[in-house]
Amino acid sequence: MRFPLKEIAQYIRSASTEELLDRVTVYREGMEPAALDLMEGELDRRDVTRADIADHDARQRATAIMLPDGTAQRCERCDRPAVYQRRGWHRTYGWLPVFRRTFYLCRFHQPGAKANPATDIES
Repeated sequence: MRFPLKEIAQYIRSASTEELLDRVTVYREGMEPAALDLMEGELDRRDVTRADIADHDARQRATAIMLPDGTAQRCERCDRPAVYQRRGWHRTYGWLPVFRRTFYLCRFHQPGAKANPATDIES
């Protein structure tokens, strides 16, 4: 399998700091080692210290829903770690209930969230 290093490097340069921190901490187990090296290098370039990375990891693991493989459950609506889960109906066409399932949501998409994810992310 070909590993598109050039495309990944371009993506990493444009990614937000929070997203890179999530990927090198709570999503680390599912990442390619070469991609992790690029992400850690980009975080170094952005003056994010190893202590900052460890603090982010501790905060995320304290609130995120962790899977048995050591990674965090992803939000249904974005790539952030999920912190809230609920049972509900999977609906066809947005209104026809088909079957019950578990929904996972991040801190921005959980019920009652006041923060706006578009403006609350640091780049």
